[in-house]
Amino acid sequence: MRVCFVSRRYWPAVSGMSVYAENLLRELVALGHDVTMVSQYRDDEAGTRVYGGGPPPPERVPDGVRVVALASRGETVSPADFERDTAELTGVVERLHAESPFDVLHAQYGYPPGLAVLQASRRTGLPNVVSIQGGDGHWVGTCCTTHKAAITTVLDHAGAVLIGSASFRDEVVGHHGTDPARFRIVPGATDTARFTPSGRRGLQDPPVLLFHGRVDRRKGVLDLLDALPEGVRLVVSGIGPDLDEARARADGRTTFLGYTPPDDAPAVYRSADVFVSPTYSEGFSNTVLEAMASGLPVVSTNSVGVVDCLRSEDNGLLHEPGDVPGLRKALERLLGDEALRTRLAATALEEVRRLYSWPVLARSISAVYEELAGTAPDLAWELPGGVDPTCRFRAAPHLL
Repeated sequence: MRVCFVSRRYWPAVSGMSVYAENLLRELVALGHDVTMVSQYRDDEAGTRVYGGGPPPPERVPDGVRVVALASRGETVSPADFERDTAELTGVVERLHAESPFDVLHAQYGYPPGLAVLQASRRTGLPNVVSIQGGDGHWVGTCCTTHKAAITTVLDHAGAVLIGSASFRDEVVGHHGTDPARFRIVPGATDTARFTPSGRRGLQDPPVLLFHGRVDRRKGVLDLLDALPEGVRLVVSGIGPDLDEARARADGRTTFLGYTPPDDAPAVYRSADVFVSPTYSEGFSNTVLEAMASGLPVVSTNSVGVVDCLRSEDNGLLHEPGDVPGLRKALERLLGDEALRTRLAATALEEVRRLYSWPVLARSISAVYEELAGTAPDLAWELPGGVDPTCRFRAAPHLL
């Protein structure tokens, strides 16, 4: 099948969406699909500082995937003009289909790409699939009436709505009243051939805790700095909107790696003794899966998108989001109990190898494509009108 995959972020943007897209596209090509990716990107100072910017680098694009890069110019003006970016995405997809017809459109992120794909389906008659990921489900539509109308249109009228976990689905249903039956749960995945245990026994001196991901208070990185036990070293790998604040709070025990190239990530995990993700919410955490595959015991939170793959006392330790004393207690307990560390890590490693592989995920999504192929899109919707100026993301589009 000829697939048009419309992505909100891709490398060099540091995001779980980049990891997801790269691996999924590689597996779709392996399954025989002809894939074109239309990728939004930021190249302005503000967007680059938070995520990393620029069009997709060729070395990070799987063989066999055609890339059409589109700068998100609407996000570089103030207030942000998301409608401009949506219209441009729609036009590019329509033009590409006219040049060489697609069989299905797949949007990664419900807004703007999901709404753009619905519009392109209306103009081309193609079926569509939308993946709801990360902040797309947590925040979009809770910010203003414009985005509320946009995301509910996508959720109610896409040909198929994919989401990473049951808890994330329930959160989105709670926000928007969507029929739960609209969602198909397709869990995340990781590359267990690249992310492997170090083979090291016992703790290093001092023990090394790792935070790897977007340096954002919503990921709990500031809580971790406040909860850091004595006698440890913390490595913070990544960039993000709260990097300056994190540096200001840190002491001599913390090392900031900054941007970590994807090829270097496995070695960063293997350099640590414990992985810590005090996140407030996830769609489905790529970093937790990578840590599990790397043989690390994981401390995380009892939060959306985490509880679907981690069970406290079984394959990880969980505390409540924002509970700094609880986080410190969990870290101190884990560091002081070798048997607990070994048991949690071993259980997590076995599960990630068995349940969360990219070939399994790609086959699930390919089956959705096959089911929708040749069907007509839902046209019983109207494009949301007007712009609600109170939207907090108009002033800070990088947080959307």
